[in-house]
Amino acid sequence: MSKGKIAFYWAGSCGGCEVSIVDLDEMLFEVLEHFDIVFWPCAMDIKYSNVEDMDDEEIDVCFFNGCIRNEENQAIAELLRKKSKIMIAFGSCSHLGGIPGLGNLSTKEEILEQVYKKSKSIYNEEGIYPSNSVDDHGNEIEIPSLREHVDALDDVVEVDYYIPGCPPPADVIKTALLTLISGNIPPRSEVLAPNRTVCHECKKEKRDIAVKEIKRVYQLDDIDPNRCLLEQGLLCMGPATREGCGAACPSANMPCTGCMGPPSADPQSENCEQGARMISAIASITDVVDEKNSEEEEIKAALDELRDPVGIMYMYSMPKSILKRRRRE
Repeated sequence: MSKGKIAFYWAGSCGGCEVSIVDLDEMLFEVLEHFDIVFWPCAMDIKYSNVEDMDDEEIDVCFFNGCIRNEENQAIAELLRKKSKIMIAFGSCSHLGGIPGLGNLSTKEEILEQVYKKSKSIYNEEGIYPSNSVDDHGNEIEIPSLREHVDALDDVVEVDYYIPGCPPPADVIKTALLTLISGNIPPRSEVLAPNRTVCHECKKEKRDIAVKEIKRVYQLDDIDPNRCLLEQGLLCMGPATREGCGAACPSANMPCTGCMGPPSADPQSENCEQGARMISAIASITDVVDEKNSEEEEIKAALDELRDPVGIMYMYSMPKSILKRRRRE
């Protein structure tokens, strides 16, 4: 029986998803019994031209991690989509836009100005920006253009499946790979991870106790390791985040940051609104009742205690939220 062909690609991301593949340990050998890796730029010497020479749909499964931040990201996403039977958005950045998606709060010009002119760590008196084309001793080097905004993978190409996480947990990857190896392919557009919230797998005790204020970790002198972090006033994204990570962060007394994305069968649905879910959760546990205030004012009072609510509640999902990017006149 001939082996299938598998590809891995790293677009606009930190590279943690690539490391998560290595975290599969011995299971990598099982994967290699069924698939030959034909494209993995960070681990093997291969060029884009090699992919261009492949037949359409020659690659059986492509794991694409990273958001679409520059023109190269988009071009390779389109190329790999053409050459792959199954395209998987692998990790938070390709699934929802990820942390780079917070760049949508600024324009491209504002980002370049901050990085190359205003940053305190930069020395650039001439105010030079990177050029898209550089002559290096007679050799022309092209640098991809930064796009106006960050997109998730399915904003530019058709995606068959999603594996969430920053990076995806090893158990979630293993389950997805075993599913593909078995041939029992699930319905298209499915997120290959459990569909309940992190709270369902968190072992901390929940007492349904309301809190008076929202705090940051450093503001709590003593965190009770056995109690729900949200009920201790810490902004834990567990109620608005898909399970599958084993509640790794809350287990270490750190609030969930939401990297698995919202629990929803369809990443394109209105349920993919992580921030709105979290605002609802905050409203349900805060005790800021004042007879003079309306419910709306009470919720606003609770949110006013938060520092950078957008950065917290949309840390990984801004490009796929109803906000999508900063609105400008």
